[in-house]
Parts: sequence; C-alpha cells; structure tokens
Amino acid sequence: GTNRFCIDYRRLNCATVFDAEPMPSPESIFSKMTGKKFVSKIDLSKVPMADESKPLTAFSTPSGLYQFRTMPFGLVNTPATFSRMMRKLLQGMNGVENFIDDVIVFTDTFEEHLHILKTVFERLRDAGLAARPTKCFIGFDKIDCLGHMVGNKCLEPEQDKIDAVRNAPIPQTKKQVRAFLGLAGFYRKFIPNFSAIAIPLSDLTKKGQPNKVIWTESQQRAFDTLKHMLSERPILKLPEFNETFILRTDAADDGIGAVLLQMEDDEKLPVAYASRKLQPREKAYAVIEKECLAVVWGIQKFHQYLYGREFLLETDHQPLTYLNKAKTENSRLMRWALQLQPYRFRIIAIKGSDNVGADYLSRQ
Repeated sequence: GTNRFCIDYRRLNCATVFDAEPMPSPESIFSKMTGKKFVSKIDLSKVPMADESKPLTAFSTPSGLYQFRTMPFGLVNTPATFSRMMRKLLQGMNGVENFIDDVIVFTDTFEEHLHILKTVFERLRDAGLAARPTKCFIGFDKIDCLGHMVGNKCLEPEQDKIDAVRNAPIPQTKKQVRAFLGLAGFYRKFIPNFSAIAIPLSDLTKKGQPNKVIWTESQQRAFDTLKHMLSERPILKLPEFNETFILRTDAADDGIGAVLLQMEDDEKLPVAYASRKLQPREKAYAVIEKECLAVVWGIQKFHQYLYGREFLLETDHQPLTYLNKAKTENSRLMRWALQLQPYRFRIIAIKGSDNVGADYLSRQ
C-alpha cells in the first residue's frame, strides 16, 4: 500500500455543520450484481475543493503553510460530499453503483460493459475527477468489493481480512477483545451461530469486567471456533430476486436464529445467516413465544429481501403453522401476528432434523 497523509482536523470538524447523506448498504449493491458476468471497480481520487474551503485545510510544515487543492482525508463531511456528488453524476445509469469513492460497473455482456465504462469515464472527466489506475479493476468475473469477493453468483470474505482474523493474537485487554469481535463480526452473516459462539468473548467487554481480561478455556474455544469458521472460506449465494426466498427460523433457551436460502440445482443454498442472544426477559418466554419471536425477528432482519414478494417460511415447530390464521388470547403472539400482516408467506412444517441451519444458529 501507500502512505496516507493525515492531518488532525478535529477542531475544524467540531466547527463544521454535519452534512448527512444516505448511503447504499453493501448488501443492496451485492444483490444487484447477482448473475452478472463482467464486473469492474473504479477507485476515485483527487476530488477538487471549493476555493473558499481550501484555506480551512491549511497545515504547517517546517517549510511553511500549505493547503489542499483536493479533498483531504479526515474531514467529517467527506463521505456525504463524495456520495452525493457521485449519486448525481451517475444518475440515470443502469448497471452502475457507487459506495463513497468506489464506482462499480456490472453487466451481462462485454459489449454492454465497455459502453457503460465509456460513459462513466466521460462523466468523470467532465466533472474533473480522476481515478487511481493501480486500484482499478476492469472486466473481471470476480472482484474485491467493499470487503468481499463478489462474482460468479457468490459472495466470499476478503482474503486479507480472513488472514487478519486467523493471525490475530490472543487479546489481553477489553479493547483488544472488542477489536477482534469487530473484525470477525464484519463477516457475521457468513458464520452460523456467531452471536452464541461469541458470548464468552463479548462477556469480557461488559461494564464491570477488568480491563485486563481473564482468559479461560471457554474464551479460547470461542476464539478458536471463530477463527476456524472464517478460515474455511465460507461462501454465500448472491440473492436472485426473481426466485423464491426460503426463511428458516429456530429458537433455543439462549438465542434465536434465522437463515435465508434459495434453490439452485435442486439444492437449498444459504444467502445469509443471522442470530442473536435472547434478552433476560425473553428467556422467560414460553416455547411457542420464543419460536414466534424468531420468526418475527428473522423476517425483519431480512426485510429487504422478503418485503413485497411471497416467500416460504420453514419451521419445525408445528404450532407456528397456524400463525397466519389462528386466534389467540396471548396478547404477545397476537401483536407479533399483526406485525407480520404486511408480509406474504406460506408456512411449511419440516422435520427438526431438516432444520439444521437455523437450529444450529440458535444453539451454542
């Protein structure tokens, strides 16, 4: 890599009016890339600064004061400015997405790919923007994108991030535990049962725990398990929105889990995993309430995939098969049933032995 020149802009940032700009989620970008045969990534650099803003970026050196002509690293409104500018610049173009300073082009044919790239480069040139050639990748079937390898209908973790997890030393302090959980948690959608596996580690970061961690066998087991599961190069299927989604959910004493699947070649493949620990009050719920909570939470978790289309809900808990039509005096179940009214789904009962994905997610 190259050195990044960083200036302490904390005082300037404190005096700056914060500028909010919504940014697309990586998942929404990945879903649009499903099935595309050609992918390119353009890394932008050197966004010109407004003349009146340049003096505000001034910094001192032994040879005098200097100011930036292009947007420097460290300004609080850089992400919003970049995102808004690129959204306007690429408006009306299909097969193009951007995430801050990355422009991603994805198409079915090479001819279409070249045409879109030509248009993108023309718009960048007209706007006075420059790309960084050493970080641009043109016409690949798979690229490194937003911390993931994307292409060939698959989504994989980025290799150097996996190496960082694999080579991470045993944490000695709460801060180091949080850093490891943050790094591994970035890929939690690839890891079944992440929340339950990580409990011994996350418990070390709770308020009242000593700064110097007490490392026991349970922490070592969780640490090694997370490392191993990411080292196995987990792969997820990129979602195809013209195909039916299948949601499996399950609940256990301490957690709930959900897995989103789709069919491919007569096989159900995972699109994403999700799990979380139960709150103390939720642990007191009856079995059917925990199972229903898992359904509601799973549907809300994967809202962007499920809302507005019919999907299949697979469960091994027989009473849930009547969720859509049952009348109950249980106010909690009734409230959850009403929350699910905007969604259109068919409930399918499966054997507990078939509910491997979600069942494993909910149990430690």
